[in-house]
Amino acid sequence: MYRVEPICRILPIAPFTYHAHVASRVEPTRKSAQAWCDDALGSEVRRVSDENFRASGVGKAWQQLRWEGVNVAHCTVARLIQAMGLVGMTFGEPVRTTNSDGAAPGLLDPIIRQFRAASPNASHIVGITKLWSIVDPTSLGQRCVTVLTRV
Repeated sequence: MYRVEPICRILPIAPFTYHAHVASRVEPTRKSAQAWCDDALGSEVRRVSDENFRASGVGKAWQQLRWEGVNVAHCTVARLIQAMGLVGMTFGEPVRTTNSDGAAPGLLDPIIRQFRAASPNASHIVGITKLWSIVDPTSLGQRCVTVLTRV
């Protein structure tokens, strides 16, 4: 039998927590009260989500559960939905499902700039600041002044 204390010293887990987790997996009657409630509420949250074609998020699922008489906190529903991987309708920016390939050739630089330092371990950093100023208080025109500063 291997000891877990050396691993628990490295990981931020107390040995008692590890042993309690293993005991609850071996004997389900030793689960915590929160785990029992999560099991019972998890099936209700999944049912509400499936009835709404998985279109409802945390707020609507919580309201539906309250309407059905299930007394549960909003944060509990949010935690269960996140743990089960349920996602409601999303508005705005779509979720990114692809990542760019780093090995693929990128766009070529049309100006063919040469990014080289004058000497080893030397770099020149320039800060670019745009300042907007009103040309004349009576006119609607603005002027953009670009200031280059060496840092």
